[in-house]
Amino acid sequence: MSVPRWLPKRARRYVSLASAALTGTALVAPQDMFANTMQRDNSHIIVIGKPTSERDPLTYLADSESYAKNGLVTWEGNVRIWQGDHALRADKITYDRNTGVLAATGHVAIMEPDGSTTYANYMEFSHGMHDGIGTSIFMKMQDNAKLAGNGMRRTNGLINDLSHAVYTACEICAKRPDAPPFWQFQAYGATQDTQHKRIEFDHAWLKMLGLPVFYFPFFSMSDPSVKRQSGFLMAGISPHDRYLGTYFTLPYFWAIDEHQDLTVRGLASTKTGPEVTAQYRNRFNFGMLDITAGGAFDTNRESRYVNTFGNNVNSSGEYGLQGYIFGQGNFSLSQNWLVGANINLATSANYMRDYRVPGYGSEMLNSNVFLEGYGTGSYARVDAQAYQGLNQGVIQNSDLPWVLPRFTYAFQGQPDALGGRFSLNTTDFDVYRVNGVSDQRGQLQMQWDRPFHNSLGQQWLVTARLDSNIYRATRTYQQPLYYTAMGTKFTGQVLPTVAVKMNWPFLRSFAHGRGSQIFEPIVQAIAAPNTGNSSNSYMPNEDSLSYEFTDTTLFSLNRYTGTDRLDGGLRANVGVHQSWMWNGHTIDMLVGESVQEHITHNRIPYSGLDHHLSDPVARLRVSPNQYVDVTARGRYNPWTHQLDYGEGLLSTGIPALRFTAGYIYEPVTPYYYYATDYRTNGVNSPYAVKTNEITGGVWTHWRQYHASGFFRRSLSRKQFVANGGDIGYSNDCFGLDIMYIKQYTRIGGEQRNTTVMFNFTFKTIGTFGING
Repeated sequence: MSVPRWLPKRARRYVSLASAALTGTALVAPQDMFANTMQRDNSHIIVIGKPTSERDPLTYLADSESYAKNGLVTWEGNVRIWQGDHALRADKITYDRNTGVLAATGHVAIMEPDGSTTYANYMEFSHGMHDGIGTSIFMKMQDNAKLAGNGMRRTNGLINDLSHAVYTACEICAKRPDAPPFWQFQAYGATQDTQHKRIEFDHAWLKMLGLPVFYFPFFSMSDPSVKRQSGFLMAGISPHDRYLGTYFTLPYFWAIDEHQDLTVRGLASTKTGPEVTAQYRNRFNFGMLDITAGGAFDTNRESRYVNTFGNNVNSSGEYGLQGYIFGQGNFSLSQNWLVGANINLATSANYMRDYRVPGYGSEMLNSNVFLEGYGTGSYARVDAQAYQGLNQGVIQNSDLPWVLPRFTYAFQGQPDALGGRFSLNTTDFDVYRVNGVSDQRGQLQMQWDRPFHNSLGQQWLVTARLDSNIYRATRTYQQPLYYTAMGTKFTGQVLPTVAVKMNWPFLRSFAHGRGSQIFEPIVQAIAAPNTGNSSNSYMPNEDSLSYEFTDTTLFSLNRYTGTDRLDGGLRANVGVHQSWMWNGHTIDMLVGESVQEHITHNRIPYSGLDHHLSDPVARLRVSPNQYVDVTARGRYNPWTHQLDYGEGLLSTGIPALRFTAGYIYEPVTPYYYYATDYRTNGVNSPYAVKTNEITGGVWTHWRQYHASGFFRRSLSRKQFVANGGDIGYSNDCFGLDIMYIKQYTRIGGEQRNTTVMFNFTFKTIGTFGING
């Protein structure tokens, strides 16, 4: 490659060196750089494709250069030197050909192979910039991390030892550069291992705003450029916990390889025995595996208590050696088929409570294994499910079912010659209970929909559907049926349904074209045999434990949540939908009723369908501006002059301060309707307890501060359910959150629990928390 003559001398030299490297030509360093030593020293030959070493040549730029007979080369004025993956810049650099020592003075900057930059007042190198010493060191790394020291020693280009080191990831104040950062580690010594990507501190203080707050005899962390690396994670300490007392946790992370890792955490407490937990994760080309397990010796003993239904619950044996395992795995068998499992098991709910195992507070744990496939317009799944009850105040393990197995298939066809679309759904299962009904179901639902519109702007939908179920059930006298008949029962149902629905939207503008109104009458007619909701057919009920008649289900063909119970009979639904939008204001509402020919009194009470003319249902949303949004819906009983269902949600405020409030009312809890034999004892008392609650919350932020709070109060019981709040601060390198939660209700064997949590987040280091 020829060099243009119009380039200046130093530029021509730079191009010559670079072009030789690009073309792979062996290059001998210039004669004027190393005086007359070229014939007896050929140690500066480029070897393309080899690792960087002291045999790599020096490439340089400088404003001036001089050579002494003793072998000392001096470059001055904005000097830049490259050797392998290292780059060096300084005001003045000297190179001793006899000793191979290179010294840089003034505004020294070194670009490392990992992209970080090291600044110094003085640096001295040997062995091709791999070994050296320096003073007034400042390193700028990824994520704005900074490491500084009075002096540094570099060994083999891999280890940097700093004396009187300081580390932080905070921004330095431009107006007050001498002011201490928000937080920093100040240590007697620090070691940066660039090969293993770790930084270790000896005798370090964590300082906040220049004040020492915590002492570490030894502290090790990953380099900020590392996303995954083996080592100890941030320890956690809690000064007080109701069941653990004062406890300490220390996790260790093992990056096994690029695809899998293991995290092991030890916990030691003052009130109970120690615990060890581990999480293993693996990502395959064809799937993933995530397993978390733990074990402990729980010394907390609980006495018997009486649950919601008056049953004695004995949890006194839930202590000693305890454990849990949560596992999830998904694996692709082909482009269309996936197999997987979700395993969630624990020896006791009290163990999960005592050791704060995630998932405690839920009603139950669910485990399943499955095989599912996807096709064009179709979906299939086969699975088996098991449940473990956690809240023995509501449900016990012996009452929960085993589903072995369950088959689900759904198909959605393309439009046919008549313009309609056919769909098919089936969910078939085998349910086994230790205490309660065991049953098998075969179910098939076929539906055909034909939408069209006419010249009047009316939108029509014609639907034809066929529902069919077949059952075999044993012990139907037990929960959740409590039928008087004994023995094994075979039964089934077939329900054909035809429906026609018409939407007729009218649109007009107002406010000089700045607003629009939609007035939309909706009419629907449904014809089906009157099945009486299968009350006297001894049919099991696994998926239709509640009946929802609201504005959202007004035009549904079946208002039960499943298909074990079906809406039959001749009926019609009418409604009016209206919407106004103008100048940022919005009002949207729906009012409707249902008219039924046949009245079935065996629905869940308070269904809203106890007469030929149903209770009216309505929904209203008002948003006058961007600061207020209100939504309310409900169902009113004109015969009792009471609301049988109602809920509302309010959101108001400015971006920096926002308030929310909610309200819900329902006279019964549908689940409890099936919990005891109400046919012999009447409606049980837990079922008749009203759900009458109000909730509220507030959220605000100002500059780097934020705060939030919430409450939930039962108006029917005249007591709080839970309340809490959070207050925090965050900046470019630090975050602090203080959270408070108080629980007033029973979850299993736990009542009236108060939790205080402190979370500290240090950028590039991690997050650790303190629970109280």
